[in-house]
Amino acid sequence: MDADSNHPADDGAEDGGEAGRPGDPGVPGGSGHGGGGHGRDPVQARAAALLRRPKLWLLPTVLTGLLALLLSLLYMGGIVNPNRHLHDLPIGLVNEDTGKPPPGQRQNVGTQVTAAVVASDTSGTVGWRRLTRAQAQDQLSSGKIYGALVVPRNFTDSLTALTTANARVRPTMTVLTNPGMGSLGSSLASRITTAAAQQASTTIGKELTASPVTAKADSTTRLLLADPVQVVTRVGHPIGGHSGLGLSAFYYTLLLVLAGFLGGNLISTGVDTALGYADNEIGPWHTRRPTVPISRTQTLLLKMVMTAGITVLTVSLVMLATVAILGMDATHLPLLWIYSYCASVAVGLGVQAINAAFGGIGQLVSMFVFIVLGLPSSGATVPLQAVPGFYRFLSVFEPMRQLSDGVRAILFFDARADAGLARAWLMIGIGAVLALVFGFAMTRYYDRKGLHRMTPQPFAHPAGSA
Repeated sequence: MDADSNHPADDGAEDGGEAGRPGDPGVPGGSGHGGGGHGRDPVQARAAALLRRPKLWLLPTVLTGLLALLLSLLYMGGIVNPNRHLHDLPIGLVNEDTGKPPPGQRQNVGTQVTAAVVASDTSGTVGWRRLTRAQAQDQLSSGKIYGALVVPRNFTDSLTALTTANARVRPTMTVLTNPGMGSLGSSLASRITTAAAQQASTTIGKELTASPVTAKADSTTRLLLADPVQVVTRVGHPIGGHSGLGLSAFYYTLLLVLAGFLGGNLISTGVDTALGYADNEIGPWHTRRPTVPISRTQTLLLKMVMTAGITVLTVSLVMLATVAILGMDATHLPLLWIYSYCASVAVGLGVQAINAAFGGIGQLVSMFVFIVLGLPSSGATVPLQAVPGFYRFLSVFEPMRQLSDGVRAILFFDARADAGLARAWLMIGIGAVLALVFGFAMTRYYDRKGLHRMTPQPFAHPAGSA
């Protein structure tokens, strides 16, 4: 007797099943010459015949089209027009002017200028914060503001001196930047504060040139008085030269998320292959191991424990590559390693839970949760104050935003808790607990319902073979 004669698929050889109709091109087991005889290899399908089947095209076409559309809308929707969506960008406003009010006025010029700056923002694009110099420096150092505009102590006195003979020293206003908040956010704040200072200079210049005191001034003096204030830009909270202009925190966070996401999926696939629930194909070689009887809950436990163990290696290599080899500026290295490990493990546990709950589409679901929705709502490249409200809503719970705040606090803001690190630790803990609860709740439910994983079936020989 032929060794293949006991195969379950051979039962359809005598009942004329549809799968084995002779003369059906492109169907395994059917052929134009009547099928194979005893001992012959099954007739294989041809791509040309399969391509003529509309149903074969339908699902991949719909899914890839939707994926391309969603990716385009989500990624580009957050960055296309940040100026249009700019709302309440936090910027400090410091008035240190101690000069006496000019004749006929109740306030010194510094007070008038800061009041005019706040009043001029009728669109609500800027959240001006009136601060002392010490408060502004503290908020720059904790990442609470994107920049600051400072009116110096001698501002009124310097302007008054311009109206005297031979005065040529211009008063200054200082724009402080915060590169640790990202190049785009710092640039937006710098542009806004510079424009506000220049507008103030123009307004003051009109008043000075219209004053009777300067009516007989020479042309050089009048030109100076028309734009009397010099705007100076300085770094309010410096970061290292190997910090990617403030973007290293974002890219390091992205590495942690990718390490957890890709590592989790690789571990899931590797375990399924080792337990005989998935095929192993490397090039032309194909193997399938014997199926190991195991419940869904125990499989998830195995995958999560392996994720926690293997992440020790992946995070160590990430830090080795970025800090030791590439020279990325980083302080608090032990804290950075512990934080990186916990962050990446939380992502990996989430991936395992989603895969266990959703099965074959789990990788796609976890990609949307951790990457597709996370990137535009992270606030690490484009400030959350400059993205549409939908992304600000996502940023409340999306993992990448929580993780990037913690990384930025460690790298740029001396690991201060109020710079976002405390909230990041809290959200990592919440995320890990949710992954454990959701994952094991779903697998226990499936196990109680008897929805065991399908035992892999052997290859079904086409009808017509022995």
